[in-house]
Amino acid sequence: MATRARRRAGGSALRTAQWTAAGVLTGTGLLGLLLFALGRAQAWQALGGGLVVAGASTVLGGALGFLFGVPRVKSGSGEPQGSYAPNTNLEQVSDWLTKVLLGVGLTQLGSLGERLHQLGTALAPALGGEDAAVPFGAALVLYFLVLGFLAGWLVTRLALPRVLTETDEALDLFLAGQDRDRHGDKVGADDLRVRAMQQLGLLGGSADQPAALAAQLPPSSDSPTGPDGVVAEVRSTAKRSALTADQVRALFADGSEGRRIQALALMQGDPSLADLPSVLEAIERPRSGFEQYHALLAARGLLSRLPGAEAQRLRDAVAAQLVDPQGIPYGSDRSWLAEKILSRLQAVAFVPAQPGSLPDGAASADPVQVNPPQANPPQANS
Repeated sequence: MATRARRRAGGSALRTAQWTAAGVLTGTGLLGLLLFALGRAQAWQALGGGLVVAGASTVLGGALGFLFGVPRVKSGSGEPQGSYAPNTNLEQVSDWLTKVLLGVGLTQLGSLGERLHQLGTALAPALGGEDAAVPFGAALVLYFLVLGFLAGWLVTRLALPRVLTETDEALDLFLAGQDRDRHGDKVGADDLRVRAMQQLGLLGGSADQPAALAAQLPPSSDSPTGPDGVVAEVRSTAKRSALTADQVRALFADGSEGRRIQALALMQGDPSLADLPSVLEAIERPRSGFEQYHALLAARGLLSRLPGAEAQRLRDAVAAQLVDPQGIPYGSDRSWLAEKILSRLQAVAFVPAQPGSLPDGAASADPVQVNPPQANPPQANS
């Protein structure tokens, strides 16, 4: 953990240094433009024209930097699909320019000064129209063109590969969720959709994961992603488990958060093991946001199995957590699940309680009558 903290501190210091350097370079160019404009007879015209020239040069340089910095998709046989590598066009062009300069010779660079003079002459009227505006105009274009190029290239090379990779990963999660939905795994599908939206920054995380939670969960070599991976593995093996509903209920009643989450994961994977009072307790009195999230997932798997009164209890518990300032935070993964549960509870036709349809811990209730009897039934003809 100390190593991770040092890495975060080092990354923060590096970003601070980068922004400071960018601010100093930009400020130097703008300060030079301001001082130049103040010495002109038409100061406002020179300042306005110089800002336009500087802005146009920066945009042009940034566009060139973006083109040189766009990453390419790795296509090697040993490279993972969807990964990105830095674009090497800049190195190739640099090498090509070096060879051209060495081949042609420095004597051919004489025309460069003439071109710069022509550029400064063309920009001089916008900068006050004096003789000093000619070299200053050429220098202003070069300064902000190079500055924009470096900024565009660095931002594209550092940020764009990460954005593209995260978007690809989110798309993979969405597709995996659709595949699970087609196979009837509604809980796993919703979990993957939530993770995809978190990847895109559309939802907040499921609050904090207690430091001791990882030690309380069973070890798993196939799930290196921490508690989330362990829960997913337990959920996937629930239907093959020899545990009974009473044993899962006792596991939840053990008291430790690790065992409570294990029980919720088993309920997610096999709704026949679910215990509604345990799920409601984890929703209304969770040990952490992580536990409440998985309780909502377990409730999601129970929606089509609940009779009317039990569905009303679940609806009231979820709605109360949404409106409670200390309950489910707005814009989080838990709020997305809670709103989806409420919408499903309003649309689903509740089934009547049948023997064996719910575990022993869930009380049976009278079904909602689809066709209630009439108050005054018609009398039969005598």
